[in-house]
Amino acid sequence: MPEGPELHLASRFVNEACRGLVFGGCVEKSPISRNPEVPFESSAYHISASARGKELRLTLSPLLGAQPPREPLALVFRFGMSGSFQLAPSDALPAHAHLRFYTAPPGPRRALCFVDIRRFGHWDLGGEWQPGRGPCVLLEYEQFRENVLRNLADKAFDRPICEALLDQRFFNGIGNYLRAEILYRLRIPPFEKARTVLEALQQRRPRPELTLSQKIRAKLQNPDLLELCHSVPKEVVQLGGKGYGQESGEEDFTAFRAWLQCYGMAGMSSLRDRHNRTIWFQGDPGPLAPKGDKSQKKKPKGAPRSPEDRMEDPPPPSKPPSRTRKARRGLPSQTTAQLPEGTSLQQDPEVPPVAEKRKRRGQQATSGCRRPQKINADIPSLEPEGTSAS
Repeated sequence: MPEGPELHLASRFVNEACRGLVFGGCVEKSPISRNPEVPFESSAYHISASARGKELRLTLSPLLGAQPPREPLALVFRFGMSGSFQLAPSDALPAHAHLRFYTAPPGPRRALCFVDIRRFGHWDLGGEWQPGRGPCVLLEYEQFRENVLRNLADKAFDRPICEALLDQRFFNGIGNYLRAEILYRLRIPPFEKARTVLEALQQRRPRPELTLSQKIRAKLQNPDLLELCHSVPKEVVQLGGKGYGQESGEEDFTAFRAWLQCYGMAGMSSLRDRHNRTIWFQGDPGPLAPKGDKSQKKKPKGAPRSPEDRMEDPPPPSKPPSRTRKARRGLPSQTTAQLPEGTSLQQDPEVPPVAEKRKRRGQQATSGCRRPQKINADIPSLEPEGTSAS
């Protein structure tokens, strides 16, 4: 799932890919997307992007003399589990392109697409960052650190440190793979109480007799947890490419995979936290580990599977669905479960609480600017989770 580094890399991708391009016309939304329409039309405009934590802001800026005259429009995207941006020829749009910005003539027509396989991504009009999110761990380190240490009395820090690290009110940009890598480097048990881990940082002060260069060297050699929340995401950004995601391209993902030390690696153990997210670690899980849960150990690729491993696989169906179950398929389906607007940021809000149901076929397009040709990108698919330009 895209985390802070992937959003930052996505904003860099948009700025580099769209540099020098002029876009024109209306913004086209996929008919199956439940996100809002984008009421923007201009004969000529530029697109730019910026990122903060797990959000990306896209700004549409009309050029001088463009018609109709209008003010710039900003949208804020949250990528959900599989969101990304791609630039593609207009006659070869990627699958699951749910929002499309087309270039203006002359020249080959292209489209900047927001691609989202799982359809948990979201965009909002107005350009405001989501209220309640804390400072960005990548771009606002000093504010981020102060916000955490000033609020240690919050009940969020009664929880295990692995769960607190997903609280976007305090760790805006940290997600599942980053929390595993950060805790592993410091050998902190993931189910140690968060306040116990972080209270020690309030007392940490560099020795006054050290010179500035010595203080910097000491910090680099012995970083604390909050410093790693800043420096580890920076390492992913410095890898280049698109960061995490097996759909990013083999070359990009190979570099990322080589960088990983803990997340999903052979020899590491895993447990489910209170929100059913898998945390990878090595050694003792800590005093707040779920009771009765047995940690699983990742085996090297190609290792023989034990009977216990095989038991985790779902058994094949022993008989075809009954006639009653077939009949039920014809009944009207319930409304698709959605995250409420006031979704708490205490658990990573990009994780859906339930699987999204498929919408009925035949739904009419809701875009204000209809296109004559049918676009294959709108056809739902059962492709696995992944990202391609996050």
